[in-house]
Amino acid sequence: MERLQKYMASCGVASRRKCEEIIAEGRVKVNGVTVREAGLKIQPGKDRVTVDGKEIIPANKPVYIMLNKPVGYVSTVRDQFMRPTVLDLVRGVKGRIYPVGRLDYDSEGLILLTNDGNFAYGLTHPRHKVDKTYMVVVQGRPDRIEIDRIRSGVEIDGRMTSPADIRVESIQGNKTTFRVVIHEGRNRQVRRMFEAIGYTVVSLKRTGIGKLQLGTLAPGKWRFLEDREVKDLYKEIEDK
Repeated sequence: MERLQKYMASCGVASRRKCEEIIAEGRVKVNGVTVREAGLKIQPGKDRVTVDGKEIIPANKPVYIMLNKPVGYVSTVRDQFMRPTVLDLVRGVKGRIYPVGRLDYDSEGLILLTNDGNFAYGLTHPRHKVDKTYMVVVQGRPDRIEIDRIRSGVEIDGRMTSPADIRVESIQGNKTTFRVVIHEGRNRQVRRMFEAIGYTVVSLKRTGIGKLQLGTLAPGKWRFLEDREVKDLYKEIEDK
């Protein structure tokens, strides 16, 4: 027996958390009956599971891809406004893959794509505390007190953010570039952290996830992760 959302993730539908949302939306049927309970246990190989009317089966081979997302793409499988998605940049990959977490439409940098739901779940769930590194350019020159507020945590939607590792990389004119490392992934979190201290983010680029670095990968380009890189990321999940 296996929980429905975990089975869906193993079939490459989405991460476990996203699968729970898909179930709650009434898009999943088990043996022809619509279910809305994520904790439902099924028997793989015996029970028939469909998502949006299409039967799902476990993915044969795990796929792990890193992509340098340019500005102007959404990090979802499909977009209701018909904007280009990160999947439009990945050609020639067999099977269904999906983004691990998100990068804003107006942000750029490192994003992972996979069909391994457990991999995606581990990297995005807050309890695993996997670091994400960003290069952030803001309009203005925050002082030490303001920077310390981000370092200690600021309030977003009634909740404090976890402490951030933040340091000034450069100052040019009236713009300041910061290196920011956080392990949370709230909606537009980095931008909103700076908004909380009164500054607007001009550009935002994610350069690292755990030990994995974007390096020289050009905007819009992608490559498969090496086995050691996948192992390193799984180790980050297991160690935390």
